[in-house]
Amino acid sequence: MEYQYPIDVDWTQEEMVDVISFFNAIESYYESSVERETLIERYRAFKKVVPGKADEKNIFSEFKASSGYDSYLVMKKAKNETEQKTLHNR
Repeated sequence: MEYQYPIDVDWTQEEMVDVISFFNAIESYYESSVERETLIERYRAFKKVVPGKADEKNIFSEFKASSGYDSYLVMKKAKNETEQKTLHNR
């Protein structure tokens, strides 16, 4: 797929990597599967870069608009399905 990641030019290189890594985990969920713990760890790193809920919502919306992948729904599933080690898009 060809789309842009929602990146803020004010972020450091490391912060950009953390955000892209999180979105890579979201992509993995939709394209095959993702380890729940990996997703949670990457989300925690993402939240250090984007701590505010409003900013998170805007970035998730941007990503969904360009990729079609809903980060909010994936994270909701990860938080609710605590018994699952691997999350699948089914």
